[in-house]
Amino acid sequence: MTHPQPHTVAWRGALAAIGLLASLGVARAQPAPVPPPPLAAELAERRIEVTTAFTGGEILVFGATERLIGERGDEIVVLATGPLTSMVVREKIQVLGFWINGPTARFNRIPAYWALAGTRAVEEMLAADERGEQRLGLDLIPLPQLGARGPQFRDALRELKQRDGLWVDQAAPVEVSGGRLFHARLPVPSTVTTGTYRVQVMLVRAGRVAARQELQLDVVRVGTAAQIADVARNQPMLYGLACVVLAALAGWLGSVLFRRS
Repeated sequence: MTHPQPHTVAWRGALAAIGLLASLGVARAQPAPVPPPPLAAELAERRIEVTTAFTGGEILVFGATERLIGERGDEIVVLATGPLTSMVVREKIQVLGFWINGPTARFNRIPAYWALAGTRAVEEMLAADERGEQRLGLDLIPLPQLGARGPQFRDALRELKQRDGLWVDQAAPVEVSGGRLFHARLPVPSTVTTGTYRVQVMLVRAGRVAARQELQLDVVRVGTAAQIADVARNQPMLYGLACVVLAALAGWLGSVLFRRS
């Protein structure tokens, strides 16, 4: 009586196992489904074109969340910031009945544009330490100050920027539709600075920023406005001479018209 060799038994066992699996219809394990992200956002336009007739525009942000949006659920904060710039603030002083320029403070590396919106006031959504860490508030914008010191210069800077519509603190709330869809409109004034803008969309949960998505927007000059800007930047002497000539022609034309009338 002959006995099968060990390697023959192993092969027969493997084949039997394969046949059993095939008969039972066992398929290979599928990868686990990827859970949806808690936040998805996008811009309606990623480019704003500034022409000589530009009177202003808006940044439209829209998106959706995994959970319901509301006071007891998730909430949304949108923050848009423009390129960094510098600004000088002068204090007027009175001398012998005349107002003249006094102490001067210079602020470097401040945002040329800053706009904040939320489903509610940020102070109500975020814990104080979280709001400070994220710098969500006009009072929390870093303002490196050179020259004269004093809080009055910072207050004047914020007032000037707000008056020009360049720093906007919750001008309009983030609107919610269907419980999970949202959109926000951030105003852009005609005096907006060209460059690359950063738009942050933050998901707030239990007083903390639980998720964040960053988007990018370009503000560019086109047409005649772009040509004038290029001449002013690359050929300042020619630009200055042209301005003087145009001013002289405008004055001469005005005098002729008034003389005839």
